[in-house]
Amino acid sequence: MAKRVLIKFSGEALANEDGHGIDSSVLKFIASEIKPLVDSGVEVGLVVGGGNIIRGVNAAKEGIIKRSSGDYMGMLATVINAVALQEALEYFGLKARVQSAINMEEICEPFIVRRAIRHLEKGRIVIFAAGTGNPFFTTDTAATLRAVEIGSEMIIKATKVDGVYDKDPHKYPDAKKIPRLTYDEALQDNIKVMDDTSIALAKDNNLPIIVCNMFEEGNLYDIIVNENYEKCSIVTDKENI
Repeated sequence: MAKRVLIKFSGEALANEDGHGIDSSVLKFIASEIKPLVDSGVEVGLVVGGGNIIRGVNAAKEGIIKRSSGDYMGMLATVINAVALQEALEYFGLKARVQSAINMEEICEPFIVRRAIRHLEKGRIVIFAAGTGNPFFTTDTAATLRAVEIGSEMIIKATKVDGVYDKDPHKYPDAKKIPRLTYDEALQDNIKVMDDTSIALAKDNNLPIIVCNMFEEGNLYDIIVNENYEKCSIVTDKENI
């Protein structure tokens, strides 16, 4: 069983059916999936995107808003999602802290790696918000960076599919699942795991990436606690995981 993990999921995962806003039923489901992990002694860090509210790239595509400003807007969106997640986790009796890469003391703590590790050691869930605090970097990269900084044993990329495929399984019925691949294979153009910067950072630090379906009940527990890796895909150069 992994002692410390970081789970990354997209902001779109929180959205209503129309793809926007925050669906409280999804918050409830995510919190209910994380609670068994914490109860089992797993130290959990979370990173969530902001695409359900605004994406920096989309905000800047007409040229009126600069890309850097659009990215900062996206970072603020992740803080909104992080606060919502914190509330949902606390509703289930869990202890959670939001740490932001952009200071906003009235809302959450600033990101301080030693404080984050101490929270984890005390059984608190730490939600890392505002990306890396810098424009032009995705929340995938922020998730890998935070995972490395806190000494996570693996990063869980929670998606809507049960692993990595050679093409989009929602569009192509003949798509084939790839249960295991190296970092270099994950960097190939036709493979969509995380952005290249985050994969390269994971490779440099030998951090395994687990890609799994976040919407299958009990899936996170089965993978992290029971080590049932048949229900996911693994990106790593390690021989044993």
